[in-house]
Amino acid sequence: MNAPSPETLRRGWCPSTLKPMETGDGWLVRLHPPGARLTPAELRRIAALARQYGNGLIEISARGNMQLRGVTAESHPRLVATLLAERLVDEHDGAGPQRLTLTSPLAGAGIALAAEIEARARDITGLPAKLSVVVDDGGAQSLDAFAGDLRVVGIAPGIAAIGLADRVWLGPVDEGQAGEAVATMLARFAALRAQAPDAIRRLRDLPPGALPTLSDLPAAPAPPERPAPRRAGLFPLGSDGFAALVGLPFGRADAATLDRLATAAEAQGCSKIRLSPWRGIAFRGLAEADAEALLGFAACELGLIVRDDDPRLSVQACAGAPACLRAETAAMADAARLAQEIAPLLAAGLTLHVSGCVKSCAQPGAADLTLVGRAGRYGVVIAGTARDHALAELDLSAILARLQPGQEIHARLPMAGRLAGRRA
Repeated sequence: MNAPSPETLRRGWCPSTLKPMETGDGWLVRLHPPGARLTPAELRRIAALARQYGNGLIEISARGNMQLRGVTAESHPRLVATLLAERLVDEHDGAGPQRLTLTSPLAGAGIALAAEIEARARDITGLPAKLSVVVDDGGAQSLDAFAGDLRVVGIAPGIAAIGLADRVWLGPVDEGQAGEAVATMLARFAALRAQAPDAIRRLRDLPPGALPTLSDLPAAPAPPERPAPRRAGLFPLGSDGFAALVGLPFGRADAATLDRLATAAEAQGCSKIRLSPWRGIAFRGLAEADAEALLGFAACELGLIVRDDDPRLSVQACAGAPACLRAETAAMADAARLAQEIAPLLAAGLTLHVSGCVKSCAQPGAADLTLVGRAGRYGVVIAGTARDHALAELDLSAILARLQPGQEIHARLPMAGRLAGRRA
């Protein structure tokens, strides 16, 4: 197998299994398991491969993808050959755009619809690499907070509405016809994009008046907003038993941790795993007592996230320096310390994004407090994104180093104090 070209490895590339991205700790290889499903044995195998061919660090991205870090030019061909031979990645992985759809790991019929959309999209040429279709069954596990170019939302049993760039809503459409409807929209969008590829990169680049022309469906009202979902813990699945949804702190774990977690899940009778866009893993099809036992093991023995009020769930952080070549700060290490210091604010609902640079890989959208790495310091953005204007600049490492035992960080970080007042 030929090594990836320098163009493939350029900074900012959206990585896949066949097209890794160069980082500060080696190559980052992104995996798309077939159907976004794994078994405990397959999870253990991926953990072993992460140790054998990388540095043993494994991440789950905000789109529910798995990433192996520290892969080298020498180890990458052998890793890919093993993944393909053992069917641990989709046969189409790396041949086109990143995984197109985003679903809840607890979804039912939405999983099949997402697979249909993925299959239909493979026959459409000219789609942008980072196009995103959110498939939301309309249940308690709301995906409203995730950005998407196109959104399919269940609004009644068997009925969905389709949103384009979150600006125009169409429908209703029978869920059995939703896959075909989405494929038609994507094909028409690709045709428009072919006429002006530099001006039209994403659906949001189209003027609002052009969006309805992508479909013959009538206009529809936007679905009502739903409460924020629980992101970790015990979930009933009706006739399918229960699910234990376990979060990885900042979306990262070492191979040994995932090996132990997979072994424990298998011992409790789990055979179905789905990756979660809340940077975690859902273990499905468990008896209630077995799911609770798995959650207890994950929390007490492995230090993982099993409660929705865990402050780490409210923090998004990229790998940071030295793992990332672009990062100007140790974002993940700083985020871990900061999460401890402002845990009460995070538990109350404050969202924090710590980005090692302006690229904002961990969270493209807005957060209540965003810290953007700048030559060892951080720009402070309130209620915005990493690309918005910073109101101040601070040396977070120095502040944390000088913090006295028992002293609240509000005393050293005035912006956090302002946010606390807003939240009260």
